[in-house]
Amino acid sequence: MIGWANSLLRDRRGSVTVELALFAPILATLIVGVADISLAFGRKLEIEQASQRAIEKVMQTTGSATVADTIKLEAVCQVNGADGDGDCTGGRLSEDDVTVTYRLECIGDGSRTATESEDATAFDALTCGADEREARYLSVTVVDTYTPMFPIHWSTGDDGVYSLAATAGVRTQ
Repeated sequence: MIGWANSLLRDRRGSVTVELALFAPILATLIVGVADISLAFGRKLEIEQASQRAIEKVMQTTGSATVADTIKLEAVCQVNGADGDGDCTGGRLSEDDVTVTYRLECIGDGSRTATESEDATAFDALTCGADEREARYLSVTVVDTYTPMFPIHWSTGDDGVYSLAATAGVRTQ
């Protein structure tokens, strides 16, 4: 009996199987984590591209659409896609997820003041002082959320969802 126990302790067959059984859950967790982060990063890149493409439309308003409406529609179409006629399809983003912000900077002797507004009409009425230079900017922010495949609550909100945001801007004057 003692000889049999000693031979069993010296036998190395199956040790690799035991090591794999110990390491497999860790490996699976790493693979799922990398896949989840990749999907979230892909979604972030998608909304960044949508915000950049939308800001390119700043000078391409048509008909009765305002600059803000054109930018919002373009950002939504970039994420959700378009049908054969070029009309936006429904998807996870809406125009409520896109914010257009106007910014006026007044630059004087050693001072700089900035005013932001989401109302284009009120923004157009703003002016700087006579001895100040003015710089006008337009920015678009697209917000989205990402729900991980497995609810790991690192850097997420209370609901386990990651908030994603992308901003692009351009100087208009």
